Amino acid sequence: MPSNAISAQGSTLSIGTASGSANNITAVSLTNPCRVTLQSSVSGLSVGDVVAIADITGTTQLNGRTFVVEYIESANKIITLAGVDALAYTAWSSGGTVTPTTLTEITEVQSFSGFDGASSEIDVTNLSSTAKEFVAGLADSGNVSVEMNGYLDDPGQIALAAAQTSGALKKFKLELPDGHTATFSAFVKSFSASGGVDQTFKRSASLRLSGPVTWA
Repeated sequence: MPSNAISAQGSTLSIGTASGSANNITAVSLTNPCRVTLQSSVSGLSVGDVVAIADITGTTQLNGRTFVVEYIESANKIITLAGVDALAYTAWSSGGTVTPTTLTEITEVQSFSGFDGASSEIDVTNLSSTAKEFVAGLADSGNVSVEMNGYLDDPGQIALAAAQTSGALKKFKLELPDGHTATFSAFVKSFSASGGVDQTFKRSASLRLSGPVTWA
């Protein structure tokens, strides 16, 4: 049987640096997952992109939140929001905008590792228990470590350094060569440099994830 292994070669990692142009909403389908119809072309969007939704009348449950694009129906100008069950949401009445996050690729990346979080354990043992009993608590998405060739003029590495200084939570997108993506929020915990005799200048970033990782 042929392997379904995905080569890591060709993967890209990007960091959110700005907001793109807002696109007006013309309909919201209360489906699972939720589907949003846009007024203008969706040609500027890709699977795995992060979008912010605001100013909807009716389906206010979507307002002020960011989502990941899971599917795109270009002909119908529809995007599907990953992991959003809208079956119990209020019906859309009017208005609303979808604003994509502008992502800047971090170049010269050599390796990445992480998504190493684990759920906490909650001890529910009681006097009737015959052995220790536990239930899973909140999931911790963990960390992502990134190794790269140092390139001081790279916009992505400049954005990493700025994020480390500010401590601001940023959106990140890891895209694999087969088109699958992992989108997550993180702050840059550290961004260090190293070098030595007969070595190139290296940089390392440690990203502390906040909230869930969305695979699409």
